[in-house]
Amino acid sequence: MQLRKLGNSDLDVSIQGLGCMEIAGWYGARDDAEAIATLDRALELGVNFLDSADVYGAGENEEFLGRWLKGKRDQVILATKFGSTWDDSGQPTGISGTPDHVRAACEASLARLGIDTIDLYYQHRVDPDVPIEDTVGAMGDLIKAGKVRYIGLSEAAPGTLRRAAATHPITALQTEYSLLSREPESELIPLCREVGTAFIAYSPIARGLLTDVAPRGEDLPSDDFRSAFPRFLGDNYDQNLSLIDVVKALAKEKGCTTAQVALAWVHAKGDDVFPIPGTKRRRYVEENAAAVDVSLSAENIAGLEAALPPNVAGGTRYPEASMARIHR
Repeated sequence: MQLRKLGNSDLDVSIQGLGCMEIAGWYGARDDAEAIATLDRALELGVNFLDSADVYGAGENEEFLGRWLKGKRDQVILATKFGSTWDDSGQPTGISGTPDHVRAACEASLARLGIDTIDLYYQHRVDPDVPIEDTVGAMGDLIKAGKVRYIGLSEAAPGTLRRAAATHPITALQTEYSLLSREPESELIPLCREVGTAFIAYSPIARGLLTDVAPRGEDLPSDDFRSAFPRFLGDNYDQNLSLIDVVKALAKEKGCTTAQVALAWVHAKGDDVFPIPGTKRRRYVEENAAAVDVSLSAENIAGLEAALPPNVAGGTRYPEASMARIHR
């Protein structure tokens, strides 16, 4: 797996990372042995860029990664996120970007991960009640204190990124980006390039919709949070499944999987765009890693983009309450 500098940093990261949200559940039942084997296999394949968050499993995800990291810390570029708050049962309750929360959340993540320094620390969701300058200023102080190496934002609007970058260099911005979620192309990706920020594409296979066997929400267990996501339900699901026929056809022509075509398309969007597909299974981390060897011609890309223009997907990418928390 090729390595590349991440944004304005000196971090050499794999051109494709691993989203770790599934490691501690959230997509159905956990299988810790398989999750460990998946992390091991990712590292064997050269995937060194791992992405977590404090809210995943109310800290359990970071604790799990912390146990796995022992003896491997120097092989991994680790990103994690803060900003969400949750109750005693682990249910998210809100968002906080206050300087006090920034400092406390960082200390808690460091303790759960069992490390001294976080390589890349994101604000997971922007707090509309706290000026971004205050939040990013506190994140910059963590760099001065040696607790964080670089900082980033997740799901921030263009205006917010511009204000943040004027306060402190922003190494990376992550937002959902795939053939079914092309909205970042209009403003966010160009702005990232203007301010020297890498663009991290999470859910680049649309949480499984851009695969050979896309699950229907009604058929998923209740502990798989996609069972409540509009794009997986009813007529939206049917519409989205028909939209990806063109991706499946190209995959057949290339002799690869639908997911590999979807990832190859993201890779084709520029050297400063890094997809981080998530999985908790070895076979999928292997399949996803092989996407870096799938080559798409200009004609292939044009055909995909003509069939799947921005805003064509049926349904929003999150339920209504969660949609209100993004792009702020």
